[in-house]
Amino acid sequence: MDSVESDVAVVGAGLAGLTAARELTAAGASVTVLEARDRVGGRTLNHPLGDGQVVEVGGQWIGPTQDRLAVLADSLGIATYPTYTRGEHLVEYQGELRRYTGDIPKLGPHVLADMTQAMAKLERMARRVPLEAPWEAKGAERLDSQTFWSWMRRNVYTRAGRAFMEVAIEAVWAAQARDLSLLHVLFYTHSGSGLESLLGTEGGAQQDRFVGGSQLISVRMAEELPEDSVRLSSPVRRIEHGPDGVLVESDGVAVRAQRVIVAVPPALAGRIAYDPPLPGLRDQLTQRMPQGTVIKCMAVYDEPFWRERGLSGQAITDEGPAKILFDNTPQSGSPGVILGFLEGDRAREWGARPAAERRDAVVGGFARIFGERAARPEQFVERVWADEEWTRGCYGCYMPTGGWTRFGKALREPIGPIHWAGAETAVVWNGYMDGAVRSGESAAADALRAIGGAAERQPAADGFAAVAPGT
Repeated sequence: MDSVESDVAVVGAGLAGLTAARELTAAGASVTVLEARDRVGGRTLNHPLGDGQVVEVGGQWIGPTQDRLAVLADSLGIATYPTYTRGEHLVEYQGELRRYTGDIPKLGPHVLADMTQAMAKLERMARRVPLEAPWEAKGAERLDSQTFWSWMRRNVYTRAGRAFMEVAIEAVWAAQARDLSLLHVLFYTHSGSGLESLLGTEGGAQQDRFVGGSQLISVRMAEELPEDSVRLSSPVRRIEHGPDGVLVESDGVAVRAQRVIVAVPPALAGRIAYDPPLPGLRDQLTQRMPQGTVIKCMAVYDEPFWRERGLSGQAITDEGPAKILFDNTPQSGSPGVILGFLEGDRAREWGARPAAERRDAVVGGFARIFGERAARPEQFVERVWADEEWTRGCYGCYMPTGGWTRFGKALREPIGPIHWAGAETAVVWNGYMDGAVRSGESAAADALRAIGGAAERQPAADGFAAVAPGT
């Protein structure tokens, strides 16, 4: 085993870990990043289609107010382009297929009124949840003691309205309404600039894509770091910590440092052995923050044939198995790509089935929505993130009932020389790529202050000014 000394060790070479390493290096601190995978990027991953075209099988979108991610990408020379939205969307409900425009399917005026009142109610409640400390919200115990399903049954009055809200929950959290604490839904909604922002394309979190694919951000950050700063295929097994610093042991290298930033999801951070063991509250927190369950599927065609029919490629279906669909065609306009997500229960069910059976079911659903031509793709691409050893689920994790009020204080609080980062620790855009970048900046600033000297440099010096949701 190699032995290395650095000012700071970083566990994880995703957006959070590499952002932290970049900030630390710019401030003059030495850094070693340990990554379990044989690549950088974490939950972002490009998939080549040929002829220089790529699609992302992990996180891919950026939207308004995701300012830290936007500035970072721009500094790395990575441009964006709009998600294709021209034309009409499709909604399939109880066997009937309809066209519509806007963010909410047109299922009748009574359903629209029901959805409007429910979303307005959620928005008002969400704005009252303090982002730094959700457990201090007025009525936090009551909010954290019920699931979103319980709230929905009392506040969404139409069957179609409840069906749409179920799909919305799956789309954002890759879980079911019964899995989530209502307080967590409110915190997350506030963190992400509102429910319409979380669900929307134009003006929402799915507005734009990255030229060259989102993984390129991590690739270029890693290339900027000093040689040998990033050690791949080095899963961290043990962290020894005390007043004199840390010893971080991976399969290939041991790093002795003053501080360590653990930039992996809480569920994975809890699988590392710590000496001495972490306080019980922190460990039990990691036991209560499960990863979502999602399978990202794409069918590839010679061209985006649905566009000539005046369709945007976006669709919602209550039948599935993929319930949320997008046009994921590259910026060049070819090949044509339909993207579908299996989330929550659907991902749990279909993830256990053979890949060929899953492909046939997903492509069959595409054909039901877009016509027979969709039944004959040239390629089929998928990623079952729950099967990934160093991810164990996507998009992020969530809090069940009691999570925030009983264990939330342990989420971001450093333990001696150990700091925590990752999208799940972010205050703004929690669970998103922008949140991952913000968490990396914050953890780096804390570590730099702890080791002193150039440490005092703040992320704002690189133009990363703090922006509150909705501004």
